[in-house]
Amino acid sequence: MELIRGLHNLRPRHRGCVATIGNFDGVHLGHQAVLGQLAEKAGQLGLPTTVVTFEPHPQEWFFPDRAPPRLTRLREKLTALRRYSVDRVLVLRFDARLAAMEAAAFVERILVRGLGVRHLVVGDDFRFGRNRAGDFAFLRAMGARHGFDVVAMHSFRIEGERVSSTRIRQALAAGDMDTAEKLLGRPYRMCGRVAHGDRRGRGIGFPTANLHLHRRASPVLGVFAVEVFGVPGEPVPGVANVGVRPTVDGTRALLEVHLLDFAGDLYGRYVQVDFLHKLRDERRFASFEALRAQIRRDVEAARAWFAARAQAEAARGRAGGG
Repeated sequence: MELIRGLHNLRPRHRGCVATIGNFDGVHLGHQAVLGQLAEKAGQLGLPTTVVTFEPHPQEWFFPDRAPPRLTRLREKLTALRRYSVDRVLVLRFDARLAAMEAAAFVERILVRGLGVRHLVVGDDFRFGRNRAGDFAFLRAMGARHGFDVVAMHSFRIEGERVSSTRIRQALAAGDMDTAEKLLGRPYRMCGRVAHGDRRGRGIGFPTANLHLHRRASPVLGVFAVEVFGVPGEPVPGVANVGVRPTVDGTRALLEVHLLDFAGDLYGRYVQVDFLHKLRDERRFASFEALRAQIRRDVEAARAWFAARAQAEAARGRAGGG
């Protein structure tokens, strides 16, 4: 998959494609349906697929203090897009210039002159351009003028309810990891490189791999049973805390993962953490001894959850085999 950063990096070889436009935060089942339709049309026309997305998220630019937490950072989003037959991703910097671009100029500069789009798939509620003046009907009219087809992808629904990034954020905030997984089509995941920490976890008998979140806000907070990929023996079960660590007067959100029954140096490794089950909310403890006792209980609760999951999977296997 080719990453194209900015309109200025488009080249003549990038012209001629089927494309879609959106934030694709989380790359959930609704997004995956759009990408599947895009790949099918690309195969019919013999053209590459291109996803046009934005960095930062437009809401982060317009409402920096009120923007919802991202489900995926840009790197995580690109990793997810690679799974779905995406050939190219054009990342447009969302700034004052792009925000002020009229809808017609957006189509002509980016879709026509820049990409030479032959077929465009968008969500049925897609809006774009200055003051969000562009919509599906406008795109259809511009497509007829410039020679490309425009198709609306209707909202993807599960059990009658629309799949959206907003619903996933709500599920994560409520600790409902099963619903989040159902809407994403996979467990919710955070990725990052293991960094050096203050070694407090090691000092109380529970060493942790520390990952800086590099995001304005986290969609998950608290203590979770997790599985970690990118380490020897993957997936390795663990207990993760996402938060500011109030007991040690922390101020910046951090992801700390204690791997169960694992010994090894993880510093510098790029790892993926799948959030499977919420154990509790983060809270302040009166002493390190009280914190150590709670972490011990968290580890026991995580082991019990993993054991129950293994038993349930074994029972399903026996039922399926019988």
